[in-house]
Amino acid sequence: MQIAAAQLGFSETAFILPSSQADYQIRYFTPKEEVDVCGHATVASFSLLNQKEMVKPGLYSIETKAGLLSVEIKENESVFLQQNPPGFLEEISSEEIVASLGIKEDQLVSGMSIQVVTTGLRAILIPVKTLDILLGLEPNMEKITDISRKYDSTGYHVFTLETLHGASAHCRNFAPLLDIPEESATGTSNAALACYLAKYRDEWKNKESSYTFEQGYSMEKPSELYASLSVESGKVVNINIGGYASEYQSKKILI
Repeated sequence: MQIAAAQLGFSETAFILPSSQADYQIRYFTPKEEVDVCGHATVASFSLLNQKEMVKPGLYSIETKAGLLSVEIKENESVFLQQNPPGFLEEISSEEIVASLGIKEDQLVSGMSIQVVTTGLRAILIPVKTLDILLGLEPNMEKITDISRKYDSTGYHVFTLETLHGASAHCRNFAPLLDIPEESATGTSNAALACYLAKYRDEWKNKESSYTFEQGYSMEKPSELYASLSVESGKVVNINIGGYASEYQSKKILI
């Protein structure tokens, strides 16, 4: 599986396997190593199974290294993956981050911390003020790799609340530690971002919320991801991340 993922060269490759605990087992590999879970690869997997009429709209269980999770295929063919409850972990000083992105401290959003957040994979969430700043980043992949390794994180998820199409946030994701310089759609990191916004933004506290995240525009591979979560007494009690997928030209691999 690792050899196949390396040859394909996509940010993640999903392998769908039998399971004695769930409807399916899914294992996820970057070109470099296996990861516990991947949101957009799960959406793609179940979208393809649905398009091939191997499954129907409904609720399914999957066994992953992040635990047993549920996947729902809706009647409109969108697919949503359940996430683990969020963990709000280390806060990181801005001085440690800015040089790795080629920006200045005053280009970060004051009052919003840089923090490691996880709903299955640890991501470093970094808020910047404007879309121009986000699209103009000059990421130093070596420095991002070092900082990601230091905080046992998959990488950076940099975002701004200024968007192109009225989304909740516009995002860029850098994961060079996993041989992914930039990713066009990142389910787990956007799920973590939805939880982060629900925790720290007053207008999204204590209610059921829906979010839309733009990503991939800097790569000319635009994507749109949807998150839904329920918040009770300031605590996220349920979160799902999903979207739509279509078939893409396949690659031949040699193993």
